[in-house]
Amino acid sequence: MGCDGGTIPKRHELVKGPKKVEKVDKNAELAAKWKYCALSQEKLKRPIVACELGRLYNKDAIIEYLLDKSAERPNTEVVAHIRSLKDVKELNLTDNPAWEGERRNIKGDCYEDMHLAMFICPVVGLEMSGKHKFFFLQTCGCVFSERALREVKTVICHKCGDPFQEEDLVVLNGTKEEVETLQKAMEERRSKAKIAKKSKKSKDTKVSKTQDSTAESCKSPQNPSESKSASENGEGSSGSSSDSAPGPSTSGESLKTVKATAGPFTGSKRSIQDMKDKSEAFKSLFTSHSSAKRTKDQTSNWVTHTPYHF
Repeated sequence: MGCDGGTIPKRHELVKGPKKVEKVDKNAELAAKWKYCALSQEKLKRPIVACELGRLYNKDAIIEYLLDKSAERPNTEVVAHIRSLKDVKELNLTDNPAWEGERRNIKGDCYEDMHLAMFICPVVGLEMSGKHKFFFLQTCGCVFSERALREVKTVICHKCGDPFQEEDLVVLNGTKEEVETLQKAMEERRSKAKIAKKSKKSKDTKVSKTQDSTAESCKSPQNPSESKSASENGEGSSGSSSDSAPGPSTSGESLKTVKATAGPFTGSKRSIQDMKDKSEAFKSLFTSHSSAKRTKDQTSNWVTHTPYHF
């Protein structure tokens, strides 16, 4: 049974109590959210995009996921709400001048501060490491801290100058409650977009139907009363013409005259001198113009190019 050789067991070795819940390191959790892609779990590198729920991704990972959704990947439930690249926004981030990246510690013999952030707020200068709240604008993609938006209240972006509203602000890596509110707002926005699209389609179909009806009405024949009156007038005119002149009809003569006078260049050829109404620039295009004719000095001998005979 043990306890031989004079060993004295303690109470916690004999009595098993409830297991202690393992606490997650806060620094490691923040680093996983703010320094690594939520889909591929790789280090964030430009271009960086954010979804409507405030999660950070590498743009390459999102494109690969959209091209082949059937492939087995970890954390696919994180991007289930992303349907296309229109559902993400590329972020306009400000680099941290104090962060030198991995170039400084290539050999591994230098101290590397793991808590140092890659990006900062362009207004206040706070590091985007998770210790402070950060927002991004859906209109332009610029990223600011909550302190900057609270202290400098404006409706124009501090970085690019584009106008925005409070509805365009999205929290980056927010809490569960904030993510739920963002998801509700996203669903409402998408439902409104669907309704607007359906109404636009119905309007387009109505417009096309009205255009078709107008076209058909234009192509339809005249009223029967108008056609009868036109036929009666035609019979009366034909009878009068037959009584007056039995010779050829005037319509045939008019057609002959039209054919005879059709086009200025039919019949005989016309020279440049006959075109008095044309300009000199137009006349100079032809060889019969005086500028195209050569003088005796310009003409060459039949043996050599330059004339040597006198």
